[in-house]
Amino acid sequence: MSVITEKNTFLNFLDGKWVASQSGDMVKVTNPADVRDIVGYVQNSTAEDTDRAVAAAHKAKTSWRKLTGAERGRYLYKAADIMERRLEEIAASATREMGKTLPEAKGETARGIAILRYYAGEGMRKTGDVIPSTDKDALMFTDRVPLGVVGVITPWNFPIAIPLWKMAPALIYGNTIVIKPATETAVTCAKIISCFEEAGLPPGVMNFITGRGAVVGQRLAAHENVNGITFTGSNQTGKMIGQTALKRGAKYQLEMGGKNPVIVADDADLEAAAEAVITGAFLSTGQKCTATSRVIIQSGIYDRFKEKLLQRTKEITIGDSLQEDVWMGPISSKNQLDNCLSYIEKGRQEGASLLIGGEKPEGEKYQNGYFIEPAIFENVKTGMTIAQEEIFGPVIALLKVDTLKEALDIANDVKYGLSASIFTENIGSMLSFIDDIEAGLVRVNAESAGVELQAPFGGMKQSSSHSREQGEAAKDFFTAIKTVFIKPS
Repeated sequence: MSVITEKNTFLNFLDGKWVASQSGDMVKVTNPADVRDIVGYVQNSTAEDTDRAVAAAHKAKTSWRKLTGAERGRYLYKAADIMERRLEEIAASATREMGKTLPEAKGETARGIAILRYYAGEGMRKTGDVIPSTDKDALMFTDRVPLGVVGVITPWNFPIAIPLWKMAPALIYGNTIVIKPATETAVTCAKIISCFEEAGLPPGVMNFITGRGAVVGQRLAAHENVNGITFTGSNQTGKMIGQTALKRGAKYQLEMGGKNPVIVADDADLEAAAEAVITGAFLSTGQKCTATSRVIIQSGIYDRFKEKLLQRTKEITIGDSLQEDVWMGPISSKNQLDNCLSYIEKGRQEGASLLIGGEKPEGEKYQNGYFIEPAIFENVKTGMTIAQEEIFGPVIALLKVDTLKEALDIANDVKYGLSASIFTENIGSMLSFIDDIEAGLVRVNAESAGVELQAPFGGMKQSSSHSREQGEAAKDFFTAIKTVFIKPS
């Protein structure tokens, strides 16, 4: 059966087949730029559907594990080639579902293809080490073995890259998968799964199921045959998943929020810093966990830098993300828009000064979408809500400081520690920042958002469960170490 029925309904993928949920219910997915545009309908699955998906993955795990890494890698290479042929289609789907601009979606799709090829190559790399034994007649070595069945729970903001940077390493290291994507972008994920189907992945190795997190996600976290859970999303949901997995001794990995600072020192290249702040804060409509949220500026250049930010913000074009002349698209949903507007109002109430934006744009082309003007606040104190909580929208807070030490203290004065950046020409300032900043991703003279696929990614403090994704670091989560001691009889 096809991934899509004649009613533009996207099905679950269980044990190698596209099937409807036992519930018979569906959820409508719409375009946040124009809610009249229905992208598709996805399944509102049940706990019983989830059990079927886990059973399929459990049944397939032994035969998949027995393949060589090179054999598993060939499936990933095939899926990458298929995705490359379908790049335009998949990117357009992501834009219609999530709202990021088409160039951004194309870039994300290309990154997903590169992730698949990177991990396909991992199938030919070492899985262990020889360790000297105190017994001269013995051989001792380690090997890495798969966890078994891995539950993958992914968010809506990177509907291509995040599923793939979880699924690709899970597969290459010998695990089988049940993935539950965010409902808002489940159509795009279904199209990615169909690339693996076309690549000939054996039945049960990859299973795709859509539905409410409280039903499907919670069941995955609690299921006795799910050996590991990898999650990206909100702190509240992540902690619930982690606690559920912990109770039964399953391995879990959580990537959650950020409140990411950029420090602009008085010797910075202001043009480069301003451009990086704007792109880091407002691309993808600020809906990145690594998005710039706080800009901490030394007082000597504060006014000049503020004017550069305001001028650049005035030039931003807002609208339908499929249009070529649009730089920033809509917020992803009504709930996200309302949440963003509530934070802007909270900033006003607490005494911060709104310099620009923060309103719904007027005009006929905006009336059916979830649009908002990018916002900049000043006179922000570090204890204010907009300086402490993740907004997940195009809002930045400017904080003025006199010294680098003061800037670092403010940068670290949040519960999160995902990414951080500094703009300076001073080597000493760079080294102090690198040493003292409490963040998992540290960038110098570059925007806070962005990480290369071959490098470890993850946060400190409440931004993660302290594991790392991507690059070779993914091996640490998706495998267990087996130590082997052999002595001739």
